[in-house]
Amino acid sequence: MNTLTAAMNTLTAAMNKSATMNTPTASSTHSLPSPTPQSGRMEWLDAMRGFTMILVVAYHVAQFGFEESEKTSASLPFLVLFRMPLFFFVSGFLAYKSQWVWTMSSYGSLVWKKVKVQVLPALVFLCVYLVLRGRLPFAEGFVHCMQSPTKGGYWFTWVLLQMFALYYTVAAVASRWGKRTEDFSIAVLWLATLFAYLSLYMPHTFGKWYKTDFMMYSSIYETLKFLHFFLLGNIVHRHWHRTQRLFDTRYFFPLIAVIAFLSCADIFKWHYLNGQWTNLPKTLAMYSLLALVIMFFRHYQQSFTTARPTGRVLQYIGTRTLDIYLLHFILLPRLPHIGSWLDAHQPNFVVDIVLAVAVAAIVIAFCLLISNVLRVSPLFSQYLFGRKR
Repeated sequence: MNTLTAAMNTLTAAMNKSATMNTPTASSTHSLPSPTPQSGRMEWLDAMRGFTMILVVAYHVAQFGFEESEKTSASLPFLVLFRMPLFFFVSGFLAYKSQWVWTMSSYGSLVWKKVKVQVLPALVFLCVYLVLRGRLPFAEGFVHCMQSPTKGGYWFTWVLLQMFALYYTVAAVASRWGKRTEDFSIAVLWLATLFAYLSLYMPHTFGKWYKTDFMMYSSIYETLKFLHFFLLGNIVHRHWHRTQRLFDTRYFFPLIAVIAFLSCADIFKWHYLNGQWTNLPKTLAMYSLLALVIMFFRHYQQSFTTARPTGRVLQYIGTRTLDIYLLHFILLPRLPHIGSWLDAHQPNFVVDIVLAVAVAAIVIAFCLLISNVLRVSPLFSQYLFGRKR
């Protein structure tokens, strides 16, 4: 009887503890993100990544499909301000694992995993693209792409690999002296990479130190342009509760919105800051627009859960971003007459965006179809898209 009574008391205590933990408070329902029950992932973050993937494909539809340029397009100059920063921010955010224990084994396994995921798929699909869509002979086209910092459009995976490798190395070394040292080291690295990014656009002050074959062929030039967003996402995740409190302050969103408006106004209309100083409003616009999108998705996070159709679609796209990125270059249609019409009827921001997103949605649908067909093979699923079925 004593054993039975003890067991019943233990079960009752566990049920009470579970109920207490699962009872939402006024602050938790407003501030804290809603993870999926199975994985603990933030659903709105996956949805935001899906939204960003749509913008990436829409940008390429306008650039390569409609053959628009940033000088004539009504949408390209605006989209370029925050589409890739958002992507790298999310990558850096998800790279941080609060319970991760750094050892030589865990460090090596992470780096090797990223090498397999980022390098092999990009090489395979680059070769497929050169065979199906390349305008040069295969060998010549491959060498040309490898010598370019953008790698024929497939620069994202190379650059992300460099970011992960640098982050893992700094975090693993700094963690030996404790979490505070690790946090401090990542913050210092963010400041250093932000300075390096700014120096790229101030050649009169810092010289053209980045204009070397090594910087271009290795895509380190592209890495320096976006690494600070990756590290910012990592820092935000490390201090997520403090960041949420900042988001919820009364004047933060209006302040960021005003900064975004004034920065974009100078970029697209006023042009008060000329020469190398034009990068100042551009940087402010990139950071402020990034913050506005994050705050929007977080605030309306209940609309982006799997219980809502929009949330399900965006999350599905968000969890298949690598598949879409690798495939969409092969499927981009050539529609230069649309670009000619848009250029002749500028400004036309809304129509420009709608047409680009509409075509992007069709391209993404075919990317997902092909991805699902290829994933029938466990071998393709693992080595082409970096994960088993």
